[in-house]
Amino acid sequence: MAHLIALDVGGTGIKAALLDTEGRVVQQSWRPTGREHGPDAVVRTVIDFAADLHRQAAEAGHPASAVGLAVPGIVDADSGTGVHSATIGWRDVPFRELVSRRTGLPVAVSHDVRAGGVAEARLGSGRGHRAFLFVPVGTGIGAALVMDGKAVPGAHNRAGEIGHIPVRPGGERCACGGLGCAEAHASAAAVARRHAALTGAPSDAARVARLVGEGDPVACAVWDDAVAALADMLLAVCAVVDPPLIVLGGGLAESGELLLAPLRARLADRATVQAPPELAGARLGDRAGCLGAGLLAGDLLTDGTMTDRQSGGVDLPDGRVPWAGAPR
Repeated sequence: MAHLIALDVGGTGIKAALLDTEGRVVQQSWRPTGREHGPDAVVRTVIDFAADLHRQAAEAGHPASAVGLAVPGIVDADSGTGVHSATIGWRDVPFRELVSRRTGLPVAVSHDVRAGGVAEARLGSGRGHRAFLFVPVGTGIGAALVMDGKAVPGAHNRAGEIGHIPVRPGGERCACGGLGCAEAHASAAAVARRHAALTGAPSDAARVARLVGEGDPVACAVWDDAVAALADMLLAVCAVVDPPLIVLGGGLAESGELLLAPLRARLADRATVQAPPELAGARLGDRAGCLGAGLLAGDLLTDGTMTDRQSGGVDLPDGRVPWAGAPR
């Protein structure tokens, strides 16, 4: 049976897995991204990690047949190039060529959010839906429009930058340079930052969610503001795309109905011409990008999208399980 190497490059760590062609995880590992050493060092780390996994898989009797790589920023999947990552700082990195040269294998390169959308389409909450929008809400906010199991990149490989839709004109400054972007008001990072500013103590989105569950008034106010901004962003998207389903992932969505229930209510209350879509939490958690990279690597071998039957054997627990080796 063919095996697939999958890597998901994040700002802090690189998640990796060896999968079989039905999406089952044979082994998994993690390495720090090391972006403090600069973009060239990160690129070398990615290439070395892929080569090491290729060697280890062969030694374990599971020789790999393809590599899937999910990376942040602007990605040209057709050419296999990391065009630009503001998070890490690289520009025009020919990942397909570099990884293929080291491993001798075909390489699929994808945007990390779009890879996650593919995984949710074939293995997660989007399964059985012809079209949906995958929206991870974490440090930033991105989206992948998934159609028939494939994510739409857009004409310039920039589709899905919905976190930079202005929802609060004249509001907080966003990392992109704009004012009032949804990402500056509704991301997990924004929730943590605003709660810390009001309380004078370090915070994070998980702590705010926990306090909301306990009825803490400051946390509830911060949460309500974030939900309102998130709803306004999603309604703007719905006016253009009209998705039947939105699958919410990322750190903020790990709160489950604490986020989904008020968000549903807000969408229903604020909708005008839009039809509020069904909302669901992502099933795959922080594994989605890596699993999606592996699935896209598998597509290189089948010359097309893996079918539901092919991807149906994956064993995914209902609960979110931290990636093996990742720091807690």
